Amino acid sequence: MGTQHTYRVIVRGTWDGLTDEAHARLTAEATEHGLAAMRFTPEGSLAYDVPLKHFSYRFEVISDAEDGPEMAGALAEEKAERLLADRGCGFRDLRSFPTDLDTMKVNRKAGRASRR
Repeated sequence: MGTQHTYRVIVRGTWDGLTDEAHARLTAEATEHGLAAMRFTPEGSLAYDVPLKHFSYRFEVISDAEDGPEMAGALAEEKAERLLADRGCGFRDLRSFPTDLDTMKVNRKAGRASRR
């Protein structure tokens, strides 16, 4: 096992073929899954709004650095598929957008140090 990196992955998709029951449940729970509830967690954080067209999941994935961000994206998509299936929700067009936190460059605002 190589060096582990932490990835933040956004998985986006489109609701598709929702049953009446799933549609009603998602609509009732929509306030729990708005912008304020979005977090990057290993378990995933689901966000969507009504009229139930698109959704996103946010995951924190730890994966071998040599596997790259593509593997982190694939792992997050698998988690999203499993979680959505467990909820009985139909979906399509999953796309993942991973960010490697261990290689991310942080730009500091210029001038802060010079004002001290």
